[in-house]
Amino acid sequence: MKILFIGDGQLGQMLGASATSHGHECLLFSTRTYTVKPLSAQLDLSLTLTQAINWADVVSWEHEDIPADIVAAARTKFLMDPERIQRLTDRREEKSLFDECGVATSPWQQFSQTTELEQILTQAQQPLVIKSARGGYDGKGQWRYTMASDPHQLAQQAGQAPGIVEQLIPFQREVSLVGARSKDGSICCYPLVTNVHERGILSYTLAGMDFITDELQQQAETSFRKLTDALHYVGVLAIEFFVVGEGADAQLLVNEIAPRVHNSGHWTMTGANSSQFDLHIRALTGMPLPLLRLEPTLMLNVIGAEQIPDALWHHPDTACFWYNKEPRPGRKVGHVNIATESRATALTWVAQWASQLQVLAD
Repeated sequence: MKILFIGDGQLGQMLGASATSHGHECLLFSTRTYTVKPLSAQLDLSLTLTQAINWADVVSWEHEDIPADIVAAARTKFLMDPERIQRLTDRREEKSLFDECGVATSPWQQFSQTTELEQILTQAQQPLVIKSARGGYDGKGQWRYTMASDPHQLAQQAGQAPGIVEQLIPFQREVSLVGARSKDGSICCYPLVTNVHERGILSYTLAGMDFITDELQQQAETSFRKLTDALHYVGVLAIEFFVVGEGADAQLLVNEIAPRVHNSGHWTMTGANSSQFDLHIRALTGMPLPLLRLEPTLMLNVIGAEQIPDALWHHPDTACFWYNKEPRPGRKVGHVNIATESRATALTWVAQWASQLQVLAD
């Protein structure tokens, strides 16, 4: 099968590598330069977008914010209605989808202008999180409101564009579920993993090390089923959750979804018999989804660093992935997967290497 991926960043490259390993052909289309590229090459091909679409049997993407002209040109080659996916680039639409599907979230409301936001903040009885409706990634476009905050000042800062306001819910930890849905409706999900963020950016993921009850896993997969069915989704999708409550009372609240392969699923590249990229290719091409086998894995992001130290490249328990991006504080430029025996061992790795691998923005 011939697959065109919209986007030529690290996710597009990893998807392309999986596609070729499964015997398919692939091209990448850069939404930055509007050029067609072969896999793992910096050179452009002398193909137009229209020619690349005509060449492809199916079109997929590495990020959901697909320009409208590309959506229109490739409409017949997508395996689902891309406008359903474009809803998810606006947090107001995303939250409305959660409500329509009966998926639990933190209580929320939307605002369109500064005066609306100021009124919401003035009436608040508890801490809030403010998020821009569009854009915002890795902690950008988000603000915290506490009872000590100045509603007018914060509204002037955060209300220049439409957005949402959520109640700040005390949670035990942040987890995510990565799974795939095929065109026939079959699904395949990895276990929930624990994510730890620093300044709004994913620092590391613990896979297969934290105890997850059957009830929480079932809650997560039920949410996955409801949302992907509503979207008529085909491919890999990730859901980020907050765990609230403890023990038998623990519940999941959906934070956000990503209709694509996801940073918190990078551990699967070495920690599972089938990576999230493999699952996406299988779903796109109609191959059966596999029975998953897993190994405990730490995924440690490389953020803003100039390089990954040689000691990690050469360690027998590590697998290093470098994205060939220009490093700058707060930018993800790679990740390291580490085979670990326990959570304690994983946290020892984090303590030793995170400060060397992660340069966060001020």
